[in-house]
Amino acid sequence: MKRYTTFEEIDRDLKYLRLKSQIDLEEVKLGIHQSKETISETFSPINLIASTVASIVKKAFVLKVVDKLIGIKPVKKKEYEDDEHL
Repeated sequence: MKRYTTFEEIDRDLKYLRLKSQIDLEEVKLGIHQSKETISETFSPINLIASTVASIVKKAFVLKVVDKLIGIKPVKKKEYEDDEHL
């Protein structure tokens, strides 16, 4: 524990602690403001639509590439039923 010898020392430390408290409060306010901006940008309708469309296009592209590489053709229901009767 710090020992004070004058009232000036006490006043100086109190002033320092008040200023530090104000700075901390402003940092919290800034963090909240930045979080709100990030959330509003992330969940804006345009961004949600764009990310959904991008995801669908990406999956379609990957399926097309895998189909080309592997060469698996989908079996039609009629062909499958005809094979069972043989």
